[in-house]
Amino acid sequence: MNNKTKRIVYSAMIAAIYALGTLLLAPISFGPIQARVSEVMVLLAYFDPFYIIGLTLGCFIANILGSTFVDAIIGSFATLISVIMIYQTSKLKIQSEKIKLFISSLWPVIFNGAIIGWMLIEFGTETKTIHAMIIAGMEVACGEFAVVSILGVILAYKLKDRIRKLL
Repeated sequence: MNNKTKRIVYSAMIAAIYALGTLLLAPISFGPIQARVSEVMVLLAYFDPFYIIGLTLGCFIANILGSTFVDAIIGSFATLISVIMIYQTSKLKIQSEKIKLFISSLWPVIFNGAIIGWMLIEFGTETKTIHAMIIAGMEVACGEFAVVSILGVILAYKLKDRIRKLL
């Protein structure tokens, strides 16, 4: 299998694993208080920008099948921005890879907290106040922090050599 074909297959596998993981754990993957375990995969973008496509597609598929069209568009956009920023942060000249990986992990916390928090209030049934948006954003951000910045960073750092060998 040539390298281009291999990368496309890996991207499709990443999308499928992300979507399946999200849908199998749907009760904790959607809504204002969520811990989308498949989000640990966003740190793959730290190692190779090609993962950005699969991660964004996986988020879109999960959201279109498990949530709403609005979530599919807005949620996938939040993921796209997050994984692009994760990759960009990986290129920074920071001595400690642990610190750089942790800093990278904060992008999904920030973007998903802000964008999904806003979306939940703007397109939901709750009162559209700044206070409600801040609370919704903090709830999403806390779930992202637990999954990506704690669990994800530990896994990514432990598996970094194996991840780099994949592509």
